[in-house]
Amino acid sequence: MNKHNTSFFYIKRAFPLLFTLCIINLGFAQPDRWLQKASYEMVIDFDVKKHQFSGKQELVYYNNSPDQLDRVFYHLYFNAFQPNSMMDVRSRTIDDPDRRVGDRISKLKDNEIGYHKITSLKQDGKSVKFDHVGTILEVELATPIPAGGKTVLNMEFDAQVPLQIRRSGRNNKEGIDYSMTQWYPKLCEYDYQGWHANPYIGREFHGVWGDFDVTINIDRNYIVAAGGTLQNPEECGGGYESKGMELKLPKGDKLSWHFKAENVHDFAWAADPDYTQVVHTAKDGTILRFFYQEGEPTAAWAELPATVDKALTYINKHFGKYPYPSYTVIQGGDGGMEYAMATLITGHRQWMSLVGVTVHELLHSWFQMILGTNESLYPWMDEGFTSFAQNEVMKHLFDPESDRDPHIGNLENYAGFALSGMAEPLITHADHYKTNRAYGVGSYTKGSLFLHQIKYIIGEKAFRKGMLNYFDIWKFKHPNPNDFIRIMEKESGLELDWFREYFINTVEMPDYGVTAIEKAGKKETTISFEKIGGMPMPLDVLVELNDGTKKMYTIPLRIMRGHKASEKGESLEVMEDWPWTHPTYKMTLPIKKKKVKRVQIDPNTQMLDVNRDNNELIVAP
Repeated sequence: MNKHNTSFFYIKRAFPLLFTLCIINLGFAQPDRWLQKASYEMVIDFDVKKHQFSGKQELVYYNNSPDQLDRVFYHLYFNAFQPNSMMDVRSRTIDDPDRRVGDRISKLKDNEIGYHKITSLKQDGKSVKFDHVGTILEVELATPIPAGGKTVLNMEFDAQVPLQIRRSGRNNKEGIDYSMTQWYPKLCEYDYQGWHANPYIGREFHGVWGDFDVTINIDRNYIVAAGGTLQNPEECGGGYESKGMELKLPKGDKLSWHFKAENVHDFAWAADPDYTQVVHTAKDGTILRFFYQEGEPTAAWAELPATVDKALTYINKHFGKYPYPSYTVIQGGDGGMEYAMATLITGHRQWMSLVGVTVHELLHSWFQMILGTNESLYPWMDEGFTSFAQNEVMKHLFDPESDRDPHIGNLENYAGFALSGMAEPLITHADHYKTNRAYGVGSYTKGSLFLHQIKYIIGEKAFRKGMLNYFDIWKFKHPNPNDFIRIMEKESGLELDWFREYFINTVEMPDYGVTAIEKAGKKETTISFEKIGGMPMPLDVLVELNDGTKKMYTIPLRIMRGHKASEKGESLEVMEDWPWTHPTYKMTLPIKKKKVKRVQIDPNTQMLDVNRDNNELIVAP
């Protein structure tokens, strides 16, 4: 295994990052949060007849925390694919199991299960004690790692690739031989909240930032696609860079595919003898790679490169600049799942489905792979933010000229779900939702609406600037909900902790109504409102007069300590604050009642109001 001067490499990598942080600090105070670092060097030897591989892993672990570490933990994800595993039992006992899993794990035979078996583990040359506990390897260190120190962990392991059931596996339903995700013993994250050694039951992830140097020895007829940069394309046939070139394979039974990926928190790959590769250089210089099996079921893939390029241009402008040299879209897996610099998606799709899933997974490069939230604790900051951005990218691609709100469907869908009684608070850990539906609707739909409602509260301009600042300040870190809210507070000048607390910690929803339009003196009209739902929100109110004049008002919440600014070309009159404790509110306008035609709350349908039937009141003629 190759050795590097890790100290020099770390300093070399850190210098431009420190320079960037200094620049960012001029506008916003740089968050003070330490991050661990893990540099992996792995070599695996693959036996495609047995679907097994042996591996060697050297891990340089930098303890940048203020704590001494006496033990470490690794994820052993393949161990989930064994009868009676936690994933198996969870799938067979939850009310609405994922149909891709069901009871399939319980029926796996010995040559169909997955496993990671650690055969040797040493710390700085000394053997350590370790124990396989389901999908977690518990390790008692030979020597504690001091705060600010580092250690080298050398591991040897054996693994078997399970039948493709969830994300990882062999022989997926479309005929892809190997979808190699969650395939290696992966160090668990230790951050400001402590260790995150969560058993794998098929949900979300959290990883350590670091560098990967991976060599895959596999039968010479296989094409390997990965989230990283291939270091030896000529040795792998010379045809890796372009479609259709005759492969000039070296002699021998196997090829060694050598990849590197820097400043990421995962590494995934796939392999199949029938992959075709298409390479496209995006407008920003990013190398886009597409690996799929050519044929009628994948005919739509031919148009995908140009569309992904267009999407990438839009995302760079609105959500932050993609920082890596390449991105790879790979046919494989069981649906769509994001990884560092790559995604695996099933490929037998019609055009809109193919674009939709690709755009969604591409956006995970921002909301998870770069802004590395702990998606086990905050899956809605990953799936929800991604879904929000996906709606906007898809509108840009296919409906750019309309004024249609791309989020209106989520507003309507979640309002109905919130009234069903099935909703659970977003603070729920991803693994512990009572139903898959509550997890899915909460994480994807309500998580998307978290951003949509912030935009409604603070206004479009502040929101857009806030999203870019969030990316610039928190990229390559592990931001939490408060970190995001603080960015939006600084950008808008408003206090927003109340929104975070209600929207994340509870299942309360807004419901406001207009109750009366009454004469108040000769030249004044009083409009009465009621707060029915448990969650307070500021109100935008339209008052339309009989002559067609329309006037817009905003009623801030007192706990906001301010109000949103009017947007360009908009006249928005600010009314007296509404204390959240008060169930009713009256606003008096210098308008004769006989001139008022109707009053409507939220005329632009931006607020998540679970009952819009009471939002409008029309004056009887």
